[in-house]
Amino acid sequence: MEGTTAGPELGTVIVGVDGSEPAREAALWAADEAARRGRTLHIVHAADTDTRAAYASVETIERARAAGRELLRDTAAAVNGLHPDLHVTTEFSRGAPVPALHGAAGIHGTVVVGSRGLGGFTALMLGSVGLTAAASATTAFVVVRGSDPEAERGSVLVGVRDEHDLDCVRYAACEAELRKASLRLLHVWNLLQSVGNVVSMLDDVEEISGQHAQRLSVMADLIREEFPDLTVRVDVEKSYSVAGVLAEASQHADLLVVGGRRSPGYIGRSLGRVTHSLLHHARCPVLLVPRHGNDHGSAS
Repeated sequence: MEGTTAGPELGTVIVGVDGSEPAREAALWAADEAARRGRTLHIVHAADTDTRAAYASVETIERARAAGRELLRDTAAAVNGLHPDLHVTTEFSRGAPVPALHGAAGIHGTVVVGSRGLGGFTALMLGSVGLTAAASATTAFVVVRGSDPEAERGSVLVGVRDEHDLDCVRYAACEAELRKASLRLLHVWNLLQSVGNVVSMLDDVEEISGQHAQRLSVMADLIREEFPDLTVRVDVEKSYSVAGVLAEASQHADLLVVGGRRSPGYIGRSLGRVTHSLLHHARCPVLLVPRHGNDHGSAS
């Protein structure tokens, strides 16, 4: 892989478009990401016309298909105007958006969507199709949220819960290296998760905080060994809102990386409370790295 010396493989970038402005912004962000990686950008439009065929007219279906193919051509042209050397491919799918995006990603691709869509049957709307795609992702998944282009950033922020997030931190390190940015590891210790022990813990808050910092420092040292040219910063904060601290910190980051986890107590695939909140309130693009195993009932 070009641009990195260690860490996971960063593969093809797949972006879903539906004609909305957030999806167009996501396509341009995805093009920048693919260019940084030296990888192909694959643009997907899933019209879901197979589902509608049972009750929509033939003319309606054909118009939807023609509009989708035109959207793909226009998006590819816009991307090539900014990155003339970027290899761009397109895919029109008659199926639903979620399986189309995950199918295109394979085992190493990164799926990118906008923060909301048009609504209706072609939507990539966070809260419906977008959230379903994020919750069911088995590869890296990015939600491109609006950010202030004038903001001073230059760092990649990664939310770290415990030692099982090492793969997520490695992914964030790769992203930081590609951007020639620094890496910030941030652990937020939530007292409410230990509500039954709070009274007995109050006198030991600083000691426990120091233990969290020590574990985070060990992880940071591993990353420094693998990425010797990368500047790595470690922070531990105490708060009653993990998502609130991470969202606030994200206003100073180019990218927020978190480990995607399944929320406990639910049937099927769902996102944890912290992840769900960040996808709605982060101040920069959010990259979810699926965490396989060792979840221990996390609600993050």
